[in-house]
Amino acid sequence: MIAHWPAITEGFLVSFGLLLAIGPQNFYVLRQGLRHRHVFAVTTTTFLSDIAMISLGVLGVGRVFADNPTVAYWLGWGGVAFLMWFAFNSLKGAIRPEVVTDDRINASAGSAAGQGVGIAILHALGFAWLNPWAYVDTMVLIGGVSVKYGRDVDRFAFLIGAVVASGMWFYAIGYGAKKAAPLFKKPVTWRILDGIITLVMLGVATLLVRHQISL
Repeated sequence: MIAHWPAITEGFLVSFGLLLAIGPQNFYVLRQGLRHRHVFAVTTTTFLSDIAMISLGVLGVGRVFADNPTVAYWLGWGGVAFLMWFAFNSLKGAIRPEVVTDDRINASAGSAAGQGVGIAILHALGFAWLNPWAYVDTMVLIGGVSVKYGRDVDRFAFLIGAVVASGMWFYAIGYGAKKAAPLFKKPVTWRILDGIITLVMLGVATLLVRHQISL
């Protein structure tokens, strides 16, 4: 188990860094949490969807790419470029943070928060599976980073780390939204979060560059 900690840790950091970048899916979970409406159903649906998409990226797409050295090589450099781009945008966010206001949450999440549990689950599925950035994150970036691990057991360890980060994040923002809401309205919170994202993405990009150079 100890031998697989590097893969688990990298999977966790990549997934967590991507999740910290607040998008429509996170806004929806936050809104449900703030209103205490179907929090378990929404967070669980979102988490299970993320597990499925990450698994497809790591064990499906990632494995296909890993079996083709040429494609894996160029996908690895594509992952480096994406990580650097992501880090650059996070750095801009740290310098000029945007706070999360109630109006921004409501505008991004739509009008789903007042519906029944069935509708809430359908909206959660929509935010997960109809969000093009979710495919970029899971299929391209997470799947791309995982190709550096040649053995299935290492890719599975990477997957575990990514899934753990996803579960921690979605349940934390769902159930902790009420208490955390004041923090999200402070620019300093976003400076810290974006600063962390920048460091994590640069760190993972550095590791990936070292791997690419060694090929």
